[in-house]
Amino acid sequence: MTTNTSSSASSPSSSAFLTLSSPADILAAVPYLVGFHPSRSLIVIGLDGGQAKLVVRWGLPLPPGTLAPLVPLFDREGVTQVVIIGYGSGDVVTPAVDEARLLAAEAGVRLGEALRAHEGRYWSYVCDAPMCCPAEGNPYDPSTSRIAAEATVHGLVALPDRETLERTLAPVTGPVRMAMRRATADVIVELRASLAATTDLDAFARRQVAEGLARVRSALAIHTAGGRLDDAEAARLGLDLTIIRVRDEAWTLMHESHAALWRDLTRRLEPRFAPPAATLMAMAAWRAGNSVQATIALERALTIDPGYSMANLLMHAVQNLLSPAIMRGRLPTPAELDEAMGAAHAGWLLPLVNLLDEADSPVPPG
Repeated sequence: MTTNTSSSASSPSSSAFLTLSSPADILAAVPYLVGFHPSRSLIVIGLDGGQAKLVVRWGLPLPPGTLAPLVPLFDREGVTQVVIIGYGSGDVVTPAVDEARLLAAEAGVRLGEALRAHEGRYWSYVCDAPMCCPAEGNPYDPSTSRIAAEATVHGLVALPDRETLERTLAPVTGPVRMAMRRATADVIVELRASLAATTDLDAFARRQVAEGLARVRSALAIHTAGGRLDDAEAARLGLDLTIIRVRDEAWTLMHESHAALWRDLTRRLEPRFAPPAATLMAMAAWRAGNSVQATIALERALTIDPGYSMANLLMHAVQNLLSPAIMRGRLPTPAELDEAMGAAHAGWLLPLVNLLDEADSPVPPG
């Protein structure tokens, strides 16, 4: 499922630059609104005053109840008109389009157009005039449309498919992976030696947490200044983030601009250490209105650790089309976290210690 709302700087708000005057124009614009050329998909574009307020995508076929969050979403975003596009064969697309149309009517939202696109042709669900909507469909080629040229000029990008977008968050491979693997092994050896030498695990935990909090802030400062963590720094921070209090420091400091750091770590960290960074990446993307990247990052986290609670909670929010605005002003401050969680103790280290003995699956060479 992909959602971009009016808070997005990269998709629907940019559609104000695109003048869509025909079904072919709509079909040419959709890949730039969702970030890739969709297939077997349902797309709902919500508008008000002729301007896109949101763009939502689901893969087809739809599980029962998937579209239910549309009604409150339309109300929350002030949608007054909707355009619905289904990609795929009629037996898969038509039930989904019909359900979306019913929900739009329930919400009092006017239907502007409803289309099905498949193998280079499109059909309209709201027009049956043979002169403009023949039974065999109308041909279209989004690559030759003026919309594609306008979108490119305005900096919009449409990747070939969702899989291409997924690869932008895939683990690094080849020599980069091997260097990161060595750095991680070195950090683990160092941590094991420190643990073996300590006589006070609670004091060790307090020191580890304090250093982890400092490393989070340092990493954010380095990336904000245009820098990048070296392998040892990245590996050390990856281990730090398995400690909930350290991860939550990054959560409370969250800003959309932090996405670059968390994307980099999601790709570079050894997979077993990646879920915290991937979830932070998802949070940054969601706050920026880019729920397609948020969803992909969460899928990455949950594939590695299906029980990772923060990823599951955020996935629930994204799938139910909740607005990231619900989080703004509600995150605790670091001081409030300290008050709520109390002093660090040895138990805080268990998620980290439990991962030290695990082995990552081999990553194919790049």
